[in-house]
Amino acid sequence: MILNRVICLVIGYVFGLFQTGYFYGKLHHIDIREYGSGNAGTTNTLRTLGWKAGLITFLGDAGKAVLAMLLAWALFHKEYPGAVSLFEMYAGFGAVLGHNFPFYMKFKGGKGIACTAGFLLTFYPPTAILCLALFVISVAITKYVSLGSILVSVCFYIQLIIFGESGHLWVDQQYLTEVYVVGAAFTVLAIWKHRANINRLLSGTENKFSISKSGNLNKSK
Repeated sequence: MILNRVICLVIGYVFGLFQTGYFYGKLHHIDIREYGSGNAGTTNTLRTLGWKAGLITFLGDAGKAVLAMLLAWALFHKEYPGAVSLFEMYAGFGAVLGHNFPFYMKFKGGKGIACTAGFLLTFYPPTAILCLALFVISVAITKYVSLGSILVSVCFYIQLIIFGESGHLWVDQQYLTEVYVVGAAFTVLAIWKHRANINRLLSGTENKFSISKSGNLNKSK
């Protein structure tokens, strides 16, 4: 079944290549990577182009993970019912890889949090609900989106192990260890993509979240 895993990764990567924020910016005659933080994800699009752009980007980036996982399910749920959730994980992770490292953008994409949100919602909704609550509360209190994103990544992995060990994941017992490994890859990648934010958080120089109605078209430094 190694081939199936590779197929799902590739499916996810292809879906992940659709950079919602980048294409939305192009429709408005800007390269989103040249503004704000220089990132092509939801937060920078929100800060740069406003709430509408941010919402569209989030839905698009989350949606591509959902679609990739649904395709993986459609391909393998009948033949491999006990492993299909694992295959969906590979598709979801592939979508995050495609989002973070799009080849046609010189591998400079987003940080994968919106894409991961789509994965969480599709893979196991209870984890998405708890992660969303943690994200909203942490950002509301601290105003740091990066901190909320990091906490969500860690929270997801803790929940994954708890639900897995209690038998509440839709995957056969023989695949649990692999599920944990792939889940760890999500968390490690998210933290690694936020390494600069972590340094700024530790030094007290991280920008707090704020947004005007029309956005803020300041060139990235």
